[in-house]
Amino acid sequence: EKLQQLFIELILQQEQDEYQREGITWQHIDYFNNQIIVGLVEQQHKGIISILDEACLTVGNVTDTVCLESMNTKLAQHPHYTSRKFNPSDKSMDFQKHFRIRHYAGDVTYSIDGFLEKNKDLLFQDFKRLMYNSTNPVLKEMWPDGQLSITEVTKRPLTAATLFKNSIVALVDKLACKEPYYVRCIKPNEMKSPVLFDDARCEHQVAYLGLLENVMVRRAGFAYRQLYARFLQRYKMTCEYTWPNHLMSSDREAVEAIITQHGFHDDVAYGHTKLFVRTPRSLFTLEQERAALIPILVLFLQKVWRGALARLRCRRMRAIYTIMGCYKRYKVKAHFWEVERRFANVRTMADYGRSVQWPTPPAALASFHRITNSLHRRWWARQIVKNIPPSDMLEVRAKVAALTSLSGERKDWGVGRAWERDYLSNVRDCPQTSSGFVRVSKELKNKDGYGQVVFSGFCRKVNRFNKSTDRALLITDQFVYKLEPKKQFKVLKRVPLDLFTGLSVTSGVDQMAVLHTSSHDDVLMCLQPGELCPNQDRVGELVGVLVDHFSRIRNSPFHVKVCCSALQLQMRGRPKSVTVETKPGQTITDFKKSRNGFILLLPAN
Repeated sequence: EKLQQLFIELILQQEQDEYQREGITWQHIDYFNNQIIVGLVEQQHKGIISILDEACLTVGNVTDTVCLESMNTKLAQHPHYTSRKFNPSDKSMDFQKHFRIRHYAGDVTYSIDGFLEKNKDLLFQDFKRLMYNSTNPVLKEMWPDGQLSITEVTKRPLTAATLFKNSIVALVDKLACKEPYYVRCIKPNEMKSPVLFDDARCEHQVAYLGLLENVMVRRAGFAYRQLYARFLQRYKMTCEYTWPNHLMSSDREAVEAIITQHGFHDDVAYGHTKLFVRTPRSLFTLEQERAALIPILVLFLQKVWRGALARLRCRRMRAIYTIMGCYKRYKVKAHFWEVERRFANVRTMADYGRSVQWPTPPAALASFHRITNSLHRRWWARQIVKNIPPSDMLEVRAKVAALTSLSGERKDWGVGRAWERDYLSNVRDCPQTSSGFVRVSKELKNKDGYGQVVFSGFCRKVNRFNKSTDRALLITDQFVYKLEPKKQFKVLKRVPLDLFTGLSVTSGVDQMAVLHTSSHDDVLMCLQPGELCPNQDRVGELVGVLVDHFSRIRNSPFHVKVCCSALQLQMRGRPKSVTVETKPGQTITDFKKSRNGFILLLPAN
């Protein structure tokens, strides 16, 4: 009866009440409410269970017959209760023994015999406590109520009927808070036969289960109902007026817009708070359209989210670069401040800051550091040059030109000594021949009109017959002269300086040099030291004065090549190769003809 009452409340009564509450036009359907039968059994002070409990608690000789008489007295006016006393002609019941209840499923006759005995719970707390204190763990687990002490339990135990009623009430309360789905089973016959169908029996079951009323309510009602907010949240993407958010005054108007767009006017009803859909077909149509739009919305959400992540990463990267930029600017400023602190007094230093240690620059200032360092070196050189007398500037320029041209490939090139340039007119270097050379040079100057002597000195030269002879070399700003020192510096050959294009020297300590010409008739020679300093190197001086003259006066390049092995040249258009060898017993430096050209023989010491 309690489960049937729950079914009536959930399926029939609540549904019709919901229609009335929502203001839906509804024709009420009558159904049997078994609350009167439930009250007959469990009503306080008047129900059958209350009468049984009262009889069990009464002191004295109370029998089942006395209990039945009490029920007849208190339930005489109840339409669903009867006994032989109220219906003497019904011989299916005995006097003082049977009573009948008209249940929703049919009439049931009960025998009062043994009711009181079965209703009494003679299992007192002492016995439960005894079982709980057993050493057997199984018995102890079976009697958990025995853990209560004698001072905690003073009431009589509840009767069996009351315990059963409380259990049923708890079950119904638990089911009422759920959303039940009913499966009604119809018993086709009493014989349990698979091929026998008892129409009367089935109709009776359909009637007392309330299936007819349930079907009538379902057919007359609506298959789906939902709050406007939840319906809108689920199906708003199917309407252009509600996606993504509507601008209407209420959710109901937005739901009406969805229904109007899909043409479901005749299949829905609008309640105060809910939308009611009559047939599942309309709902299936909405679900299909929603399922088709979900992938599109997912892609849209993914796009938006990816864009948000990209913008977040972009903001983070911008923040990182901003921090990096600020830090780099700080490092740059700190480097500038440190450089300024270290080089604040370089103008007053004796070495103009050459001994000052440069701070380590940050990576961003590596190129700037090199440029600044170069500028400081140039400024330092400028300060040094400013202190050089004007008479020595020509020598300084020549040495700088030699340093640049040789690029450190020649070990000794005479940088540590004074460069005289015109050694043939120097009395200390050539005391016996200087006066004669001065006279000849004046005559040549008057005759050819050259401006100054670039270089002069004795040399060992290979002539056109491939033989080595002693000659005097005079290089002016206009011509190159080959002189015969043994015949009072007679001019043997004069070549314009413009014909010379470059110079080749070795990386060793020898004094060999090759002057290259544009006519492919190069000059091979070996410079000879004078009496001023027999071991001084004059090749570097020759390189410096020629490169400085061509770059500063003629504004044209003069190529210098430093060879580690053999020198390559051309004599009268024929290629030649010159190597350097040390020969034991050789007293002077001299050339020797070889298969591919010449060999410069050096003394062993």
